[in-house]
Amino acid sequence: MIQSQTYLNVADNSGARKLMCIRVLGAGNRNTANIGDIIIAIIKEAAPNMPLEESEVVRAVVIRTCKELKRSDGMIIRSDDNAAVVIDQKGNPRGTRVFGSVTEELRELNFTKIISLAPEVL
Repeated sequence: MIQSQTYLNVADNSGARKLMCIRVLGAGNRNTANIGDIIIAIIKEAAPNMPLEESEVVRAVVIRTCKELKRSDGMIIRSDDNAAVVIDQKGNPRGTRVFGSVTEELRELNFTKIISLAPEVL
């Protein structure tokens, strides 16, 4: 679960390396984000000579969490890190590649572009 002040790795080649969550978008007073939720974050580390810079406010979608995700068929999915993909206002990824695995739940939330760029779908 991702909450305010949580650091996340960036799983794409947009130029950002680490994000810090500042707000979870969505249902009312909910304070935590799970896989597939959109967050507002600040870039804490960025690669040099890239379009995204440090201390820039961006939107991102959470694709991996350390907290386990339990599916209805009983399968439990857990990751080693918290990771997100930087997106634009329309929900399309800012980068052209996605690193690491993503879960099938993103397909139900209409993030099909992220799934098509990912090397592995769990």
